[in-house]
This record gives sequence, structure tokens and C-alpha cells, in this order.
Amino acid sequence: MTTAQHATAVPAGETPAAVCEYCQRPFPSATRLTLHKGTDHPQRIDDAERAAFQDAYLAEEDDLRSFRLRALAVLVLVYFGFLIMYAILA
Repeated sequence: MTTAQHATAVPAGETPAAVCEYCQRPFPSATRLTLHKGTDHPQRIDDAERAAFQDAYLAEEDDLRSFRLRALAVLVLVYFGFLIMYAILA
């Protein structure tokens, strides 16, 4: 199995909010670091980090579900908007 190398660069004059102690990859927030550890280093984390990962994962899952529903609603509105415009103008 190969691991992907992520090209990350921190802009000059800024410091990352968190850095992975296993691969030294910088992250903009502690939540992103927690998600990274749970997905890329699951065999290295302890029980407390695993519980934090599960909490962060569930919160991220809720946010994604909400985004998907809003995106679907926008697509439906756009579709019916074009359909009504076609019916009126044709």
C-alpha cells in the first residue's frame, strides 16, 4: 500500500493551528488534525483520540448531510425555475 504525499505550505508569517506529530503535516484547526489522525493514523491513536475522532467525524457527517440537502434544494429550484421560464417564454 502506498501513502499519498500531500503538498502543503504554510504562508510566510503564519503558523498552523496544529501539526500532526506522526507526519508533521500542518492543519488550520485542531478538528482537522483530529480527523486526519483518525483516517491516516488509526493504529497509532489512543482511546481518547479515537473518541475525539468519532465525535469530530459525526459532526462533520452532519455538516455534510446539511450541505447536500441545501445543494439538492438549490438544484431543484433552478430546474423548476428554468422549466417555468421555458413554459412562459415558449
